[in-house]
Amino acid sequence: MFGLLFFILFTPGVSELLCASSELEVSYTFCDSIAHDFMFNLTPCSITNKSVWKAALMWIPRSDITFLKIVFNVWYYNAKALHWKEVLCTGADDEYTVCGMLKGETIESTFDIKGARTKFPKGNYNVILQGFSDDSESNMIMCLNFTMIVKQGAF
Repeated sequence: MFGLLFFILFTPGVSELLCASSELEVSYTFCDSIAHDFMFNLTPCSITNKSVWKAALMWIPRSDITFLKIVFNVWYYNAKALHWKEVLCTGADDEYTVCGMLKGETIESTFDIKGARTKFPKGNYNVILQGFSDDSESNMIMCLNFTMIVKQGAF
C-alpha cells in the first residue's frame, strides 16, 4: 500500500504519473515550457488523515533566490477550494535554507508534510504551486500543476 512519489523533469508540458494506489493517484506537469532540473520524492502513496508524508526535494533554480513568494491554489472539481500565499524569503534574516541560493546552485531539502490538517473527500483535485522572485508576482521561477485523484471516501 505504501508507494513512492518520485519525479525528475523529462519533457516540459508532458504529464508524469507520480503515485498510484487503491486510494490515491497523483500526476504532475510543469506550467511553463522551460526545462527544469527538479526532483521530488514523497512517501507513502496514501492520503489517510494520519499520514505524514516524508518529502525530499532537489531543485536547481533558474534565478537567484533572494526573494521567494509561494502561491498555492487548490481546485476541487473546478471550484477553488484553497488560495494561500506566503513570502518565504525576503533577503534579510530568512529562516529557510533555500533563501540566498544562487542561480545554478543545487537546493536539497527534506521535510514532513502532515496530512491530518486537511480532509480530502473523494474526487478530482487540481493543485497549482507557483514560486515568484518578486512580491508583484510578475517573475515566476517555478510552476507545477498537480492532478490528484482521491479514490475513496473522505480521509
